[in-house]
Amino acid sequence: MQKFESTVEKRFFELSGSRDQTTRIPYILVDNFPKLGFFAALRFLEWAGHNPDGVISLPTGKTPEYFIKWTQNLLENWDSKKVRDYRNEYGIGKMKQPRLDNLSFVQIDEFYPINSNQHNSFYYYVTKYYIEGLGLKRENALLINSDEIGLYENMHFSQVFPDNNIDLTLRYRDAKNSQEQMQQRSIFMIDDWCIDYEHTIREKGGIGFFLGGIGPDGHIAFNTRGTDHYSTTRLTPTNFETQAQASSDLGGIEISRNRLVITIGLETIAYNPETVAIIFAAGEAKADVIKDALENEPNNLYPATSLGKLKNSRFYLTKGAAVKLHDTVKNYYENGDWTDEKRERAVIGLCKRLEKYAHHLTMEDLLGDPYCKMIPDLSLNTVQNVIKRIGDKLNRGCASEQNQMYYHTGPHHDDIMLGLLPHVHRLSRNETNNAHYCVLTSGFTAVTNLFVMDLLADIKNFLGEGMIQMTKYPDFFKNGYKHKWDKDVYHYLTKVASGEPHERRRGVCHRMVRAIVDIYGINSIDILRNKIDDILSVLRNSYEGEKNPPEIQQLKGMIREFEEELVWAHFGYKVNNVHHLRLGFYTGDIFTEQPTFARDVTPILDQLKEYNPTVISLAFDPEGSGPDTHYKVLQTIAEAIRIWSQEKDLSELRIWGYRNVWFRFDASEANVIVPVSLNAMAVMDNAFSSCYISQVDASFPSYLYDGKFSELAINIWVDQLNEIQLVLGKDYFYQNQSPRIRTTHGLIYFKEMSVPEFLNHARALEKSMEGLVH
Repeated sequence: MQKFESTVEKRFFELSGSRDQTTRIPYILVDNFPKLGFFAALRFLEWAGHNPDGVISLPTGKTPEYFIKWTQNLLENWDSKKVRDYRNEYGIGKMKQPRLDNLSFVQIDEFYPINSNQHNSFYYYVTKYYIEGLGLKRENALLINSDEIGLYENMHFSQVFPDNNIDLTLRYRDAKNSQEQMQQRSIFMIDDWCIDYEHTIREKGGIGFFLGGIGPDGHIAFNTRGTDHYSTTRLTPTNFETQAQASSDLGGIEISRNRLVITIGLETIAYNPETVAIIFAAGEAKADVIKDALENEPNNLYPATSLGKLKNSRFYLTKGAAVKLHDTVKNYYENGDWTDEKRERAVIGLCKRLEKYAHHLTMEDLLGDPYCKMIPDLSLNTVQNVIKRIGDKLNRGCASEQNQMYYHTGPHHDDIMLGLLPHVHRLSRNETNNAHYCVLTSGFTAVTNLFVMDLLADIKNFLGEGMIQMTKYPDFFKNGYKHKWDKDVYHYLTKVASGEPHERRRGVCHRMVRAIVDIYGINSIDILRNKIDDILSVLRNSYEGEKNPPEIQQLKGMIREFEEELVWAHFGYKVNNVHHLRLGFYTGDIFTEQPTFARDVTPILDQLKEYNPTVISLAFDPEGSGPDTHYKVLQTIAEAIRIWSQEKDLSELRIWGYRNVWFRFDASEANVIVPVSLNAMAVMDNAFSSCYISQVDASFPSYLYDGKFSELAINIWVDQLNEIQLVLGKDYFYQNQSPRIRTTHGLIYFKEMSVPEFLNHARALEKSMEGLVH
């Protein structure tokens, strides 16, 4: 049993049900993302209560959302009954309300260069959420303000590095001209500034309380994979995984690829041997980096292993983030009933570890495996039963359906496609089936300013050439713009077929003209031209990653909406079958609002009642792990279904939980496996490239792949086929009697659930968010 001096940690550890741990750094588990923030907030306030003059370093980004909310909430309601109950439950009931105003704050990292007034700078973030939000004193804060870091002859970074690109080879080579000399001297001055920053931290005795996330490559602060464990504060480049993660902050990978960072080092964090260093992480997407961090000896490939020398280092994890730890896997197999899912997981895991087909497994293999040997009544029949169950899942994915009404939902545009398209496409061929496609947010954050500016420039050219004829119709600006939206779609797709990119572009411009007229209430072609110039002026004068005005957000959203209509028109669905709910919690802010009933749940509930679906598909992220929109959408849909179930018998309603490029199912978790042919892959990739025109350049890529999401999805499907081939054998596919199985070159996993089963998953997340005192 682990020993914890912190009463908060001790209590959470007890509640987690964990026992012996084999990792180098202790960890504590919670159920989900919001509870992770609650735990971190309680531990921080406990520490601050005992160290009122201490030095703290707190994270930026989206991971701290609930940490910040809970810290503020607990402080504001310290003596309320609910917070007193929390304090008593977690062992700090007698502690006086902590004062944070004497704490010293150290900013962890920052992009460089970046204007400190920009809302996407970390300087702005820590000022808003920590200095002002938690009542810290600015004079006690050590911050990274790019505007105040001295450069050659007191010049501003915009003069020294006019394109924001910094060539760090100037540290090691001769400057070739006067501009490079200026830049070289400035780089050395930044390096000196970093030395002073590090010295100041050490003069304070080092960091006393560090809370940070862990990046997709395992980075701590901006100490990426391969960082020296004795690194200090410095100006440094990043890697692709980090750039992909930062692309949403900076307005696209095109910008984050070339942006350097200033970060404290791994030794900066560990300088004080008494440092409480906490890394928190949520979701199965982080499971691999968590395993690497906790189960490896100190290694430059795994930055977090550097924290193992601190006696007070901890990892706070959701159960999903810890799912691949040896302790978790061992506990999973040693406790609980041996369900079919557990048997499947054990046998498939053995096949993968041995790289051996299931039908080749021997009793020696099974008994030699630490998990398979635990299976009750273990025999070779156990393997045959797993093979049969996987085959049954595949048969379910091949089954035909008729007289169904599908209500497919996606948090963002392209989620449905990336999660289910081959299955949706096949079922749509039966004309007794019908479907509605509902995208719940407007998705404007996925459209770059540059894309819109290029599109607006094209609109101006087409208007000048008289090639947007609809603007000449006498009633166009009054009512005409509201009609023939299906014609825009048909025109565009016809030009895809005929291979006329210029005409495709004109089709997009037609729709954007309708959108501008609709959003801004335009009533003449001259005002339209002026408005286009106004929008261009706003975008040209915006910094990269800046939150757009609401009207431009709506315009970007309507670009994405048109793209979604194009996708489903491929399969015969009209604009009226594609719904854009634009739920209000999606605002483009760093922390989106919580869904509300009237604003967010009601529109979904109304559609469920109107269309009466027999199947609802949704992005299934019950732990709250992927993009935060996913779990907020999940809450919203769950609440709508819950209310609908009180009015109607939903015992026959099926819920299809899918995952895509952000989050994957284990083969044992899924109960439906859908075969994907090369043709289906080509259809998806072609539709993605032809329709999601704002996404083709992958400005906001997954950290897993430097390219289009459609290509990443196909890679995942192929990986899943390779996994299942170990169970069923390759000959199962290429010698199968079914042509559909013989053409399989990828597989999709999803989980079909009843309404009670789905609501049970969703309720666990919702309950964790109810505790905030209002």
